[in-house]
Amino acid sequence: MGQEMPAHSRTNLILLCVTYWLYFGQLGVLTPYLGIFLDGRGFSSAEIGELWAVITLTRIVGPSLWAGIADKTGKAVNIVRLGCFLTVVSFCSVFFFHSFWGLTLAFGLMMMFWTAVLPQLEVITIQSVQPTKISYGQIRLWGSIGFIVLTVVVGKALDVFSSEAPVYASLIVLTGLFLSSLFIQQPGKQGDRTEVPGTLWKFARSRTFLLFLLSAGFLQVSFGAYYGFFALYMRDLNYTGQQTGLLIAIGVIAEVGIFLIARRLIARFGVWSLMLWCMVLTAGRWYALADFAHIGPVVVFSQLIHALSFGLAHVTAMHFITHYFPAHYQSRGQALYVSIAFGFGGALGNYIAGQLWQQGAQAFESFAFAALSALAGAVCLLFCHRPTMNKLDISAPT
Repeated sequence: MGQEMPAHSRTNLILLCVTYWLYFGQLGVLTPYLGIFLDGRGFSSAEIGELWAVITLTRIVGPSLWAGIADKTGKAVNIVRLGCFLTVVSFCSVFFFHSFWGLTLAFGLMMMFWTAVLPQLEVITIQSVQPTKISYGQIRLWGSIGFIVLTVVVGKALDVFSSEAPVYASLIVLTGLFLSSLFIQQPGKQGDRTEVPGTLWKFARSRTFLLFLLSAGFLQVSFGAYYGFFALYMRDLNYTGQQTGLLIAIGVIAEVGIFLIARRLIARFGVWSLMLWCMVLTAGRWYALADFAHIGPVVVFSQLIHALSFGLAHVTAMHFITHYFPAHYQSRGQALYVSIAFGFGGALGNYIAGQLWQQGAQAFESFAFAALSALAGAVCLLFCHRPTMNKLDISAPT
């Protein structure tokens, strides 16, 4: 393909924006509407929760498997491309399976390869923006824009077409993601990749990092009812598919705004304080949905808190991991975060929400449990070593 463009070039940064747009656009297609798709296939709420839990567990395997290879070879971009290709191939099986275990296998394989892409993409992006005036948040916000656009589009498609619309949209988006991954470039070996005394586990088993993971895990547990049943909940409360898409989009628009100012917020308030407030306000968000979701303005306000529940919580977590782990452990540090918090935490949250939901009869109990989970995450942070979390350079494990 001729001479490769520099990884720090404007063109490559634009390609990274496109890749994020498609990656999180797929999240906007699948996360809100998988429950509706499965409901259309005749699955009960318990089965939907169980299927979500099983496929979420695959996020434990994928990121760690590929991150070790990426850290050792330094070729994260090749892992991104392979992961995107295998995601498309495995997702195609959705069109041939209709049973619970068939669809679980199809979505599970897709999720394993798809989630393996993100830790490598994060590392490539952070390395690519370092010598530029562009921040990580300015690149990452395009993922949120993709989420908004495709959530609204697919929400409208559900009003016009059938509950099968999300899987057709997913195939188009995942194919585009693979094509975009073929053109992005990764910076050469970083100058700061000198060996730091100690193994990965010296950093990973420290009290601060373990409590951080536990807190992040509780936060993801709290998302179980939202990810699995929010769209069905809104439908039961007589919101249209388009209104549901717009409500989800409002949350992600707020998330885009927080990405633009996240760096300044971290510099002013520190990682620990921001994470704590994210957890506390997320608990309030879930309780608002539990008791007042029939009131439109309350739902809108609760969606605005998504800027903190996901947006700011994610950026502060990325900041902490980037500055806590040495450069040659970056991919594996990211993978541990994705595997434990999103894998174990997400799977547990999805399973519990599925058992509680009872076709919407226990919506209050489901979101009340979510609120308690977010509060548990806040409590974990109270026992973290605050100075370590707020340091801007690699710190010794504490």
